[in-house]
Amino acid sequence: MSAAILTLILGTATPGGGFPLYGEAFAEMVNAQEPLLRVEPRNTKGSTENVPLLEAGRLDIALVAGEIATAALARPGTPLRVVAAMYSSPGLFIVRGDSPYRGIADLKGQPVVLGTQASGITALGKTVLESLEIKVQPIYLEKAADGPAMLIDGRAAALWGAGVGWPAFTALAKSGGRFIAPSAGEVERILARQPALQAVTLPARSYPGQDAALHSVGSWSYVLARPGLPEKTAYLLARAIHRAEAPLAARLPQASETTMANTFKAAPSAELIHPGVLKYLLEAGIAAARQ
Repeated sequence: MSAAILTLILGTATPGGGFPLYGEAFAEMVNAQEPLLRVEPRNTKGSTENVPLLEAGRLDIALVAGEIATAALARPGTPLRVVAAMYSSPGLFIVRGDSPYRGIADLKGQPVVLGTQASGITALGKTVLESLEIKVQPIYLEKAADGPAMLIDGRAAALWGAGVGWPAFTALAKSGGRFIAPSAGEVERILARQPALQAVTLPARSYPGQDAALHSVGSWSYVLARPGLPEKTAYLLARAIHRAEAPLAARLPQASETTMANTFKAAPSAELIHPGVLKYLLEAGIAAARQ
């Protein structure tokens, strides 16, 4: 008698953003590695909705962006646990190629697309602007896919996003868009005010026409698990993710950081890693080096 297949509902975000793209690839690659699991992606409003949905048990696992994940995991007694580190997300603005704006301060008072209300990337953008004391006219979206058209037709002066493979960045860079990153001094100011963030870099040639590496701030995004996700299920999931590392990176460049080694390094503490995942990390020899 064959074992029953365990279905896991994976919360992503609104169509057109980076999370649904990642979630589809993640599910496909993990499912290919583990016949006992079936990960099914589901669109949500994004990170700020995913956390309460996880806590209520309405999602099994979910993608949660940097700042939202950091805050959720820092809450005393949080029942959420890390399944995998996804990727670090350097936050950036993009403007049209013919735009006069060259620095973040130039965007003061201008209409700027920050993203959907529930997105962790949007929260990062608000934090960056607040830390630098730069006030813009924020534009919030119902769907992430609506953003590029607003920049192209002039309704917005800039659009905020983060990470490698961000769909809006890809579309706009192909049409000649130009990136604006914080200066070295601005990075220092942001990190001084926001110690939970990290200095992160967007590698050169991550997008069309982006020849130089861009330095910014960001944090790790995670796949988080609901309270009570069985240890055996999380163990199988961790093993499948580990086996899927190479094909997932080949399918989606931003997923090259999705490794179980990075999961162990990036988790705020070993106690916040799901026990089933930690069991696999120890058995695979990945967790042995951390003190």
